[in-house]
Amino acid sequence: MGKIVIAIDGYSGCGKSSTAKAVAKDLGFTYIDSGAMYRAATLHFLNSYLSPSNPQDVKKGLESMKITFLINPETGRQETYLNGLNVEDEIRTMAVSEKVSEIATVKEIRKELVAQQQRLGRSKGVVMDGRDIGSVVFPDAELKIFMTANLDTRSFRRQQELLEKGELVDLEMIKRNLAERDRIDSSRAESPLVKVADAVEIDTSNLTFEEQVAQIVHMAKEVIDNAKDHASNHR
Repeated sequence: MGKIVIAIDGYSGCGKSSTAKAVAKDLGFTYIDSGAMYRAATLHFLNSYLSPSNPQDVKKGLESMKITFLINPETGRQETYLNGLNVEDEIRTMAVSEKVSEIATVKEIRKELVAQQQRLGRSKGVVMDGRDIGSVVFPDAELKIFMTANLDTRSFRRQQELLEKGELVDLEMIKRNLAERDRIDSSRAESPLVKVADAVEIDTSNLTFEEQVAQIVHMAKEVIDNAKDHASNHR
């Protein structure tokens, strides 16, 4: 199968990460979790008592931060490591969720993480999800998806996700957190969340997980087949 870059953007709680992982698995591509990178950066700044609004702290934080991904041989799932420590569960907590949008607005942090993401995607055959993948990280991606869902659906899904990790959080609190993240992500000066002109919008409010994965896999295969046809016609 040919290799393309699939960029999936959208609002918090739309199921971007789980969908992107499943799409990558179906296609035999590599999944890159940009959200996990920002969450790991947030955890690093929280644990190091560094302020994202202090330029010296930002410089210090970036110099002492190394984010990597490794596949867990027992579960087969990709996990996030911060400076050599597995932080996969820690970065999904509400404490990190409440601060991640603030970290993501800092120009220097975004610049560093975008550069890392672009290096990871150079060889193609990748699926990456986030807020600015189609607009900034991979503006030349062969397939761009913009995922959305209504706030009630997203809040319920996020609550279930936290429950599975043993964290019980009030639904209204999650709703407020997601609404605030939407506001910050869409209005920030640096790489705001936008739907680019050539992205396909998918509203997942009434779709099952399997349906949204199948839809994107189908589109990806069409793009790959069209590229093959185009290449053979120009031989």
